[in-house]
Amino acid sequence: MRGSATDPTSVPGSRRTRRTAGAVASAALLLPLLGAAPSPGDPGPANGELQRAFAAAAAEYQVPQSVLLAVSYLQSRWDAHDGAPSVSGGYGPMHLTDAGAALASVPHHSDGTEDARGDDARAALLPETKVPPDSAIPARLKTLPKAAELTGIPAEELRGDAASNVAGGAALLAATQRELGEPLSADPAEWYGAVASFSGADDTATAAAYANDVYDVLRSGEERTTDQEQHVTLAARPDVAADTAQLDRTGLRTVDADGAECPTSVSCEWVPAPYEEFGDNDYGNHDLGDRPAAQGIKYIVVHDTEGAWDGVMNLIKDPTYVSWNYTIRSTDGLIAQHVKAKDVAWHAGNWYVNAKSVGIEHEGFLASPDAWYTEAMYRSSAKLVKYLAARYGIPLDRQHILGHDTVPGPTTSTVPGMHTDPGPYWDWRHYFELMGHPFKRTAVRSDGMVTILPDYASNKPQYTGCTSAGTPCAAHGSSEVRLYSDHDTSAPLIKDIGLGRAPTTGVNDLSSRVSTGQQFAVADQWGDWTAIWYLGQKAWFHNPPEQRTAVPASGHLVTPKAGVSSVPVYGRAYPEKEAYPAGVPAQAVSPLPYRIPADQRYVVGDQMPGEYYYAVTFTTGSHKVVIGKDLYYQIQYGHRVAYVRAADVRVVPSPPR
Repeated sequence: MRGSATDPTSVPGSRRTRRTAGAVASAALLLPLLGAAPSPGDPGPANGELQRAFAAAAAEYQVPQSVLLAVSYLQSRWDAHDGAPSVSGGYGPMHLTDAGAALASVPHHSDGTEDARGDDARAALLPETKVPPDSAIPARLKTLPKAAELTGIPAEELRGDAASNVAGGAALLAATQRELGEPLSADPAEWYGAVASFSGADDTATAAAYANDVYDVLRSGEERTTDQEQHVTLAARPDVAADTAQLDRTGLRTVDADGAECPTSVSCEWVPAPYEEFGDNDYGNHDLGDRPAAQGIKYIVVHDTEGAWDGVMNLIKDPTYVSWNYTIRSTDGLIAQHVKAKDVAWHAGNWYVNAKSVGIEHEGFLASPDAWYTEAMYRSSAKLVKYLAARYGIPLDRQHILGHDTVPGPTTSTVPGMHTDPGPYWDWRHYFELMGHPFKRTAVRSDGMVTILPDYASNKPQYTGCTSAGTPCAAHGSSEVRLYSDHDTSAPLIKDIGLGRAPTTGVNDLSSRVSTGQQFAVADQWGDWTAIWYLGQKAWFHNPPEQRTAVPASGHLVTPKAGVSSVPVYGRAYPEKEAYPAGVPAQAVSPLPYRIPADQRYVVGDQMPGEYYYAVTFTTGSHKVVIGKDLYYQIQYGHRVAYVRAADVRVVPSPPR
């Protein structure tokens, strides 16, 4: 049964720019009606400034506080980001969007340094980016101006003041509820349609997936301390059964997913990448395959787009451009699939990885620490990865769920040009928690092997290069930990000889960084410092007991076989020459400029035979999968993974715990 509005005579649209103390006081009287508020006996931190702002806005605009809190959590996890915009120009805890402040950039695939295909058998593919002209701004990217109109609060205040931002979100929800012909009910179950519309989605599937996530949060409850040290609580309401029939009254279009390969819990549409022949026996922008029947899918590669949604959707349709399997939108978590999982997209810059992976792009920007990713996008992505992992038997760990920044250069000459996304600000810890596979301590002692696991929010290494002026990047939570050549922050940074340059603190410089979830063999310890074997060197990082950046782990390691001083490292696991049939040119098994010295150990991911997918013609009759007898181990060698020949090494367990 639908409830009635608390105050039917109150109409949003004429409020003052600042709420008075009376508004907060009156809000306290309405908390029992609005639901999900902390009880009077709760400790002080939960009744802080931001919690009171949610209560006041809920009371003023007659929106159940539980609904307001749950919507905000799905957008921002209640963080304010110091007034900085998200990747889609969204501000504050309610992610109110203003496209005029959105970042503009060019998708990273076109930077002219990395051959996204990465196949020596074909000429390098370095297409020119075609940036489409600005089109009409979609409604999902201009909710902040509408909130300013409804509330009377200036746009600048809605961007920078968290309490005002929350009020703006409440006003939008209330206005949408009225537009749908629904009462301003105190029952959170009666707000499903308004929540679905708040997503900004223009189709029912995306809006429903978003609303379902909001109501999942509402039912389970959440509690955390925000980036402004505000403790916020949403009490669990497991009994809420949303009125999903309201979705039919939103007027949103229905989209046919047309066979897109996605879990049922997300919204997914089919935006196909073209497989077309053009020019002089050339074709694009992916290869037809028979995966996983002919060659298994072993990896999922996480990218960011370095561009906004509409431009990226135009690029994927260009047959002369590159490709990837999926893109995920920031505002609402919509997933677009472009290349079927059975086919090979050109995305990772390493043909061996391309042939065995699925690539997922996320609307975002690596070098903009405060151009934050929404919770809606993280959740959609986590659901997609978990679905693909289950479908293709891919382990949920950092040896198989790769960042583009952990894909190795296939040859020595390609190492300097390999990409670095999604970068240090992607929250790997939270991402794996959403997949139900959190990183954790798996051993008692930390003198054998460790998992990198800093606290994202408090781990704030200094980076440079986020602006053209080269000024320091804004302090921000990070998944990555810096490495030094000695147990001292004044010691030189670790050098990556494959890059051919001195290491820096640049946001794109991976020379001396390890990332959350990666695992390494311990080389030494000194006080609060731990050393690991990394790029053939002893690399130190600060790991104090009061704020651990790594935890003990167990597993298997490889080390060179007895009697050799070092063994080579490879960027791909290709077959031996004798494995290639007639008509398929043998690919060089060429080592990278790295080696593993006799006394060093590296963590093992997988063992696999050498494999090469030959696909250089538009017609598929000549395509072949070549599998050799030589075996390889995948290892975590530096920031990127790498491969070693099984014949060169022996496998040893990490020291007993």
